[in-house]
Amino acid sequence: MGGSGGGSYTNYETGRLTNIVREDQEKSGAGFEVQLAAYLSELLAHFNSRDVDLVRTRLEDAKIALQDNLESTLDQVFGGSVAKHTYVDGMSDIDSLVIINGSKIEEHEPVAILGHMERILRDGMGPGVTVEHGRMAVTINYPDGMCIQILPSIRTEAGLKVPAASGAGWSHIDPEGFRMALTKTNDACGGRLIPTIKLAKAAISNLPEQYRLTGYHVESAAIAAFRNYDGPKTTSAMLPLFFERAKQLVLSPIVDSTGQSVHVDEYLGPANSEQRQYVSRLLASLGKRMANASAAQSKLQWQALFADE
Repeated sequence: MGGSGGGSYTNYETGRLTNIVREDQEKSGAGFEVQLAAYLSELLAHFNSRDVDLVRTRLEDAKIALQDNLESTLDQVFGGSVAKHTYVDGMSDIDSLVIINGSKIEEHEPVAILGHMERILRDGMGPGVTVEHGRMAVTINYPDGMCIQILPSIRTEAGLKVPAASGAGWSHIDPEGFRMALTKTNDACGGRLIPTIKLAKAAISNLPEQYRLTGYHVESAAIAAFRNYDGPKTTSAMLPLFFERAKQLVLSPIVDSTGQSVHVDEYLGPANSEQRQYVSRLLASLGKRMANASAAQSKLQWQALFADE
């Protein structure tokens, strides 16, 4: 009986100590979650304090320069990250659609229109400003580091069209439909999707430039990643999950969430291309680093992910 009683006491003490350790770990974990949430909130406050009014002023200046020289009516639609509140420096995605109306220029191929817009803006912008164009947009780089992209668009009976990502011809676009899809998913996630997108963009902006997802691509991937999401509605939980799911989503072309046929990520090539696989590994690495930082309860490891911010 003595042996039996001793065993029961030992088991009791072992169980009690286990409970104490568990409680301490839970308290420690809860404390770290509070610290992490506060840090991510600080980052978001930093992003939100950036001068969006200056962005709008510069877009308006560009619109005036183009309108004076294109001899056409231009309608400006803030269809990019400024309108969707997902703007983060370093992503080059402050895109504004400039709809060209009543000008024969809309009869030309996109490459000709982009070249003409580049020349007009190069002559019309201030000192220190550089202008260049790619396959879809004209990019204006300012001395203070701000980067603005302007997409030419034409209005047709079928809706708006912008230059195709392939560089050949035009593709349909529905900026309002996309904004509504983003808003709907954000609302379903308790308003935490847009903050998660901002933080994801900030982490991605530290990757080598040739492997960064575009802002529009990040937003499309986020909508797909959090469709019917029923997990914790916090940025600290959703951010690592975004990268966990994005590493798979990026391997195949993502169809615009408005249901359009144009893919938003043609720049990465076909499904399972070498470029897609490499980007997938980079996204997986970011997600793993976040998970490891949380497991180690290390704020320093989290801060390293946003070192340039």
